[in-house]
Amino acid sequence: MPLRPASLTLAYLAAPDPDRIAEHLIAFANTDGGTIVLGVDPAGAPAGLAGPEELEGAVRAAERLCRPPVTLGHWEQIEVPGGTSYAIHVPRSPELHALADGRVLLRGRDGDGYVNRPLGGEEIRSLAATKSSGDFESEAVPGARREDLDEAVIAEYLEKRQLRLRRTSEQTPDEVLREIGALTETGQPTASGVLLFGKNPQQFIPHSGLVFVRFPGTAPGAEDGSAGYGRREEFNGPLARVIEGAWQVTWSEMSVGAVVKGLERTDIHEYPAFAVREALVNAVCHRDYRLRGRKIEIRMYADRLEVISPGGLPGFITVDNIVDEHFSRNPRLVNGLFQWGYIEELGLGIDRMIDDMVSAGHPPPKFSPKPYSFTVMLFNARDRRPVPKWENVMNERQARALQFIRDHGRIASKDYQDLCPDVSPETLRLDLADLVNRGLLLKIGAKKGTYYVLK
Repeated sequence: MPLRPASLTLAYLAAPDPDRIAEHLIAFANTDGGTIVLGVDPAGAPAGLAGPEELEGAVRAAERLCRPPVTLGHWEQIEVPGGTSYAIHVPRSPELHALADGRVLLRGRDGDGYVNRPLGGEEIRSLAATKSSGDFESEAVPGARREDLDEAVIAEYLEKRQLRLRRTSEQTPDEVLREIGALTETGQPTASGVLLFGKNPQQFIPHSGLVFVRFPGTAPGAEDGSAGYGRREEFNGPLARVIEGAWQVTWSEMSVGAVVKGLERTDIHEYPAFAVREALVNAVCHRDYRLRGRKIEIRMYADRLEVISPGGLPGFITVDNIVDEHFSRNPRLVNGLFQWGYIEELGLGIDRMIDDMVSAGHPPPKFSPKPYSFTVMLFNARDRRPVPKWENVMNERQARALQFIRDHGRIASKDYQDLCPDVSPETLRLDLADLVNRGLLLKIGAKKGTYYVLK
């Protein structure tokens, strides 16, 4: 099988060193789980393991270094380019684990790589408090039965999961659902199962939907100061359907501008698509579903978009470390939506959200943590130059002149002549005069010092 790069949930070890294995066991169990591939060096080359007996002895020795012991998932022999290796799957643990020397480790990012980082005292207390709150996702939902899950949604997930894993599965649908924690061993739907696959999850978890509201101004209410909104939509159903419905409405409500390059016009939406979708998916993945009485909210204002998720930041995550660290309140939901294709790469979404906003000329996202909610704010304060509604009847030379001004701030007659060397100066002068008469450009200066800017 082709090897994926190391990540927050994947690590390679060339030698079966019990100390290194123990560090990975602790880090994965404390974070979101993961897979240790033994017998492969960090560059992806096979390291020539002695055999499964040596591996098993090293893993057993590593387990004795963990306090309390880490429960391992299944072992798997895998074929890698140039040899055979072994993968150990480590599930996330509801307990807090430490090494025999007292270190509490988490899997995290370090620049472009990944490390098992020791936690400080306050971080350990925060993580311990999160662990002690219980594993809500795996709890059976009172009154829910297997027939309350939607077979079509399950089939869609299994198809996407197979594509993501790049291998076929011999398991039955119910065996997969048990493996991912959607069903208990007795076949009763869990909270994660109902949220991901339920025909009507809100029957059992009423607050699990999403509300979209668009306000005409920059504050809640109508433009005249009265209570009101321009549009309100509510989305229910399994989480995949909630995400898609909310995304389509949010996308449709964005204003659209355009940039003309040569003869081509490119539409520019109010916010970068990835940034909006990432904020939406994160809210659905990481909200605290134990908090009742409030749904996820998307509030669209004239100057910003707010995505509000009930529940504060999980575990040891803060606004200061949110880019470099990763910890899921709902790891089964995160993994389910990752296998479904709604999450591209675990732990990298915040980075790209910031990059896309800044690259589009917006301020970076603002994060507002509160004890019982977390808000992502995207501002549309890009330095947007006006795009005329009559652009479709503009000649190609004028479109190039406008693009030049957008890129450089101004244009002079000589600049325009350089853009259009085969056109007479008089024709170019008339082009610019036409743009001035239409109210788009402003003429500044006189004679040889004349130049034009966007009005």
